[in-house]
Order: sequence, then C-alpha cells, then structure tokens
Amino acid sequence: MSIEINNASFTYPNGYVALENISVTIKDGERVAIVGQNGAGKTTAVKMMNGLNKPSSGDVIIDGVNTKDKTTATIAKSVGYVFQNPDDQIFNQTVRAEIEYMPRYFKFSEKEIEQRVNYAVELAGIEKFLKINPYDLPFPVRKFVTIAAVIVSKPKYIILDEPTAGQDKHGLEILSKMIDRLQKDGVTVLTITHDMEFAVNNFHRIIAMAHKNIIADGTPQEIFWNDKVLAEARIKKPIIGELAMQLALDGNILFCDELVAKL
Repeated sequence: MSIEINNASFTYPNGYVALENISVTIKDGERVAIVGQNGAGKTTAVKMMNGLNKPSSGDVIIDGVNTKDKTTATIAKSVGYVFQNPDDQIFNQTVRAEIEYMPRYFKFSEKEIEQRVNYAVELAGIEKFLKINPYDLPFPVRKFVTIAAVIVSKPKYIILDEPTAGQDKHGLEILSKMIDRLQKDGVTVLTITHDMEFAVNNFHRIIAMAHKNIIADGTPQEIFWNDKVLAEARIKKPIIGELAMQLALDGNILFCDELVAKL
C-alpha cells in the first residue's frame, strides 16, 4: 500500500505552474520529510496527496485508487492533512468539540468517539484544554489541537505542514513522541518543514524540492551531506553536521552521539 504520484503537474487557475511532472512513491509506514525553499512546490505536492489539489496532468494513486474522481472528503479518510496555520482549520467553540467533529460526522458510537478522542488528546498532550475555546489558547497549543483533530479520524497517512513553527523544547518533544507512536500504530507520517534539526532527528527519508520538482530523495546523510543539493534546494546542513564539517570530521555526521564518538 502506498501513495503514488505519477508524472503529475499542477497549474493554478491564474496560469501559474506550481509543479512539473513529479513522480514519487511513499510506502506504508515510512517517515518522510519534504524540504526546500518557499515556492519549491512542497505544499502543492502534499495537497495533491489528500485531494485538496487535483493534478492538472498525471495521476495520484492512494492504495491503488486514483484520486481523480474522488472527493477531498473521501480521500481525507485515508490521508489526513494538518494545515500550517491552525486558524485555517479550527471552527468549533471548544477543543473537545473540534476534536469530536469528524467522529460525529461519521456517526461513530459514543464509546468509539470517546476512545478516539482520548487517543488523539493523549498523543497531542492537550488533556487540560478540552473545555477551552481554541482561540483562547496560544498558537503552539492550537497547532496541537488541529493535529489531534486529524489523528482522531485515524487516517493511514498524516501530513504535518510546518508542525514545529512556534514550538518550544517541550512542544518539540511532544511532536517526536507523537511521530514515534503514530508509526508504531501503523501510520505513515509526512512533514513539510524548514526545521532541518526536526527533519534529521525524526524522519528516515528526506525529499528535497526545488524548481517545482524533486531534486533529491534519500537518507538524511545522503541529502544533508550533498552540498549541491543543499545549494540547489537552498537549505542548510543541520547544526551537528555543520559542526562536524567545521571540525573536519569524516563519516557524514548528523547526530550528537556520532559527534561525541568521533571526538
């Protein structure tokens, strides 16, 4: 089972071409970070994966089903998308109501709704906020509310758009534990991020985009120790990798324990 994008392009109604003939396969259980400068086509690409964008040409296949004739609501059952800005997603008066919305829409039993809400709330670490209006919460917490509102539907694939924006150390720890748990529970996790530390510490596969296409696809070491890719995608080497390079240490080091071992 997988998400497949086959020779897909996307042109906005105003004629702007955002993607040109991209092809990529995301397999079941993977953890994939998509990186690159603004305008590279990252968000356009992932929105094709959940039906918010339909390819102008080419195909998007979700678990063997072509999305061309499927509604976004139908696709969202399999591919959940968490917006970069939580205010684009939140519309209920309490955190609990926001998280319960989709299970109630699908008419799950009260017992099933309670189980799903508890699962999502625990992963997002927002148990104490359930009775509060989401707009009374700080931005980083609102982001976790929207993540929980997607997790609660238990999609097979979850896309996190810039999840670390505004997060402190505690928020980053919650995100890391959440991604570990989701993968353990059989969920494929994708992220768009400008946070290279977050990408390298939490994702096993990195896709670099530039010029409306994919320019590299590989392990963190293959991407972040390739100076040509870094320059073309306009991304930076993670801090540990940069330090290892300054110290002239070999081994394509990206992690603290690797650096310590070399020293």
